[in-house]
Amino acid sequence: MRGMLIAAITLLATALAGTAPVHAQTSNVRFVLDFLLQGQQSAFVLGRERDFYKAQGINFTSFDPGRGGADSITKVATGTYDIGFGDLSSMIEFNAKNPGSELIAVLLIYEQAPLSLISLKKSGIVKPADLMGRRGGAPTVDATYRLFDVFARVNGIDPARVRWTAVQPQVREPMLVRGDIDFTAAWVMTAVPGLAGLGVKRDELNVMMLLDHGLDLYANVVFTSRAFADRNPAAMRGFVKATIQAWQAAAANPDAAIAALKRAEPLSDPATEMIRLKAALEFVITPSVRKSGFGDVDPARLRKHIDIVTDGFQLPRKVPSELVFDSKYLPPIAERKIAN
Repeated sequence: MRGMLIAAITLLATALAGTAPVHAQTSNVRFVLDFLLQGQQSAFVLGRERDFYKAQGINFTSFDPGRGGADSITKVATGTYDIGFGDLSSMIEFNAKNPGSELIAVLLIYEQAPLSLISLKKSGIVKPADLMGRRGGAPTVDATYRLFDVFARVNGIDPARVRWTAVQPQVREPMLVRGDIDFTAAWVMTAVPGLAGLGVKRDELNVMMLLDHGLDLYANVVFTSRAFADRNPAAMRGFVKATIQAWQAAAANPDAAIAALKRAEPLSDPATEMIRLKAALEFVITPSVRKSGFGDVDPARLRKHIDIVTDGFQLPRKVPSELVFDSKYLPPIAERKIAN
């Protein structure tokens, strides 16, 4: 008995000294992505495959594709999922319209928004004013489509003079090629590779990036409800840490990320998805992120983002930044650096 007691005391002392492994309590998490499993979602798939989340005590009871950056907002807000990956602007809109039920972003993924309006060059659409009187097509949950009125206000054009058709994601690019629509709203790394698969070369396209026309916005974030975060702070810290590790790993080895995606989604085309991932990384691993680390926001830029969205969406109130982003779940900056 005395020997067992000494052994127990020794084990406890070792653990307190930090030399023994301390296993995180397991937390069940229902997670929803912003869109289908494509190259730009492959970092999450890689993190799951490499057990980054499991090592942080995260047990996925759901790990599901979404139907757009705004769709995941609704699914977390209704309690169908615990944590989501989705569009920050749509989350701000939700918070403004639902006081007392605000969602909270805990990790910034897209430091620059890859929002674009894409047309065939032969359509002659090269500047915002050229969109008036033309036919646009996009899923109604697409983040670019939902921000179009904001884009229009900033650029002094009348959004009512654009004729929109609601389409499913899988027919957006074919409709553009057929001439059923004049332009489409999409994330650039989603639509351009899709058009390439239909035989459209990059030099046959005009790509109007919203960030080049007054909308310097953040894009997708990891977010949750305040209630879930308050009940599960360790799970939130673990989820954020594992997600950072996943994106660091994908940036360091895109081939591994796409291989993991192929195992999760056997019908995916690795060449196309590699194009999507590398394009996404340009908006995720920006010079600012390389300098300051991954995952946090600049307070002044976030306030400006909120101002733009509040005015553009004509929201009933301006949401304070502390009800939009909470950095307390982020690990130290040394753990958020991106290797050059």
